[in-house]
This record gives sequence, C-alpha cells and structure tokens, in this order.
Amino acid sequence: MSTIVIEQDGVRRKASASFFRGETTNFYPSDKSLERSSVVSEYLAKGWMPADRFVTKETPIVAFGSCFAENISRYLHKAGFNVLTKRDNLAYVSKMGDGMVNTFAIRQQFEWAWLGKTPQAELWHGYDAAEFGYDEAVRLRTKALFDEAELFVITLGLSEVWYDEPTGEVFWRAVPKDRYDPSRHKFRVASHAETLENLQAIHALIRAFRPDAAVLFTVSPIPLTATFRPVTCLSANAVSKAILRSAMDEFFRRNAPNDPRLFYFPSYDIVMHGFSHQWRDDRRHVYSHVLDFNMKVFERYYCRTALDDEGLLASFRYAQRQDRLIGQLGHAAVALEEAETADERKAARVALAKRRRELERAKIREERRQQRIAVRRAAAGPAIAAE
Repeated sequence: MSTIVIEQDGVRRKASASFFRGETTNFYPSDKSLERSSVVSEYLAKGWMPADRFVTKETPIVAFGSCFAENISRYLHKAGFNVLTKRDNLAYVSKMGDGMVNTFAIRQQFEWAWLGKTPQAELWHGYDAAEFGYDEAVRLRTKALFDEAELFVITLGLSEVWYDEPTGEVFWRAVPKDRYDPSRHKFRVASHAETLENLQAIHALIRAFRPDAAVLFTVSPIPLTATFRPVTCLSANAVSKAILRSAMDEFFRRNAPNDPRLFYFPSYDIVMHGFSHQWRDDRRHVYSHVLDFNMKVFERYYCRTALDDEGLLASFRYAQRQDRLIGQLGHAAVALEEAETADERKAARVALAKRRRELERAKIREERRQQRIAVRRAAAGPAIAAE
C-alpha cells in the first residue's frame, strides 16, 4: 500500500495515499489539537463563522426555540444587546420561547404571525399545562417582533413530538394530562424529511417577510428529560439529536450558497465534543464555564465588541482547566462556584473536602502498593541470580 506523510499539530505520521483527499481536508482534533493557540478557529469554529462581525448593541434580535436559546438571550441581554424577546412579556416567543423545542412548534409561530394561520386543535400550553390559545393581540405582537428583527436566533431541541391525529397538528410540548384523549393524541418521532421541510418553510417565510435579516440556527445539546419510546432514553436522545443535526446540515448545505445571511452556530458540536466533563451531575445541564465559552465564541465572531482572539482563547483555557478539575475531583471541584445559596455553598465545601480526602487516601494506597511491588521485586532479584 502506498503511503504519504501528513502533519497535524506538528506531529508527522503516515497515511494511505490510495485515495484522493479532495480540495479540503480537516482532521479530527486530538488532545494535542486542543492545546494549540489556534484551537478555536481551526477545530471548533472553522467554516461556520461570518467573514465580518455585524451584530451591534442596536441590532434587534429575536431568539427562541429550545432552552438553549435562553442561554444566548440571557448572555446578549446582560451584555447590553437589543434582544427583543427579553424586553417583551406578551408574545409567546418571549414567554415560552425556550419551550418551543420541535421544528413544528417553531414553524407554527412564523405561520401564525405572518400568515395568520391558526391551528385547528388546542396545541399551545405552558409549563404548567395552562392553555395559551390564539389571542389576536398576541399574534400581532409576535408579528411586530418578527417585523423588527434583524437577527433571528433559532435553536432546535428535539425530534419527539405529540400530535393531534385528526388534524396532524403537532403540540408545543406533551399533551396536558386532563386533556389527553388516546383516540386522537398520538406520539411519534419526527423524521429527517419532516424536519428538513420545516426548516425550509421557516427560512422561506423569513426571506419573504424579512429578506435582509440574518438567520442563525443552532442545535441545543441539552438531552431529553425522558423519552416516550419503549427504549432507553440514552438511545432515544441520540436519535433525536441526530435527526436535528443531520437535517440542519442538509438544510444549510442546500441554502447557504445562495443566502449569505444564513448561518449555523456549532453550539451542539462544541459542547458535545470540545470537553470531557461538560455536564453537571444530572448529566443534562451544561456547566456555566462551558456555556460562557460557547457564548464568547458567538460574541467574538458575530458581535462588534472588544473581545478578540486572545480573550476568546483565555476563556477556552479557563473552561479547560475547570473541565480537568472536574475530571480529577468530580463535580465537587466546581460546585462552590456554581452554588447560589448559603446552604449550597456549605454543601459544596463539605463535598469538596470529602473528595480531596478520598483522593489523598487513594494516593497513599497506590504509593504503598508500589512500595510492596518494589520490595517483592528486590527480594526476587537475588533468588533469580542464585539459580
């Protein structure tokens, strides 16, 4: 087999030369890759970021979708950006913006606001299952937000949906317990084709009514709380996210070449593959240092602020240090920083002290074990020599 020598991160190695590698070849990062000063631009953000920053403090932003959209909204709002959905308390994309987790629900808001299309069934319910309804004043307020937006940030959350079988219409979330009718309320997993169709419809509507607005899609890394499928939630979540990510990528490849104001932000990719200990102890919520780094990637490449490559790298290095600490000391390593109440801080101090004692005892046991091995080897040495 013929081989070629390739170099990645200063390391030379041999690879097969039998196949054409194309005009562009980007290798998967190793641990060494993550230590490079160019790690963000080369391994985490490459190919997805705009050529120039364009978001200013005055840019009207509408952000909604899954709960990860709330992280983006909160970060930008705190930094003084003009997040319309953080300043409004009437539109459902403001009140329930992080509860519209499937592509059907997101599409419904655009069709309702701009086309006046109202679902036949009662599909929209809040966190406490309260019915939201199709109030005209809310629709007009939603339309006003959409009409003003110069940047749409839309986050996709999951592919599992409950729907009304007679109409085929999909609920925001699950069906309220006191409204559930097994003869008409059904559960299924949205297909790749359906997800792609919804993305195309959302994009087409935005381009029809806001042709010059920037449109940025993300996929939330937050996993399912539970699945309604008769399989493990780990597997169901893997499928749910794969459908979203795959459809998102096909949609982007299909439309981005003809739409320079269409973007994908790799929040999912960075959280899932840029760290080793990104989850809190519930394995669902992302640690704040990982979230903060993600938001700083967005700020560095999209927002006209003073944040530069050096500042972004510093954020990543801090997140890496926290990541390693969690690997060494467990969740207790950063629990104190994450604590919000006095009781939580007290519990965090106790847990951290306990974990450090455990590690110290483990270190002592290992040292003693190594000493015993050395003694046995030393004793065996003369015996072997005598033979």
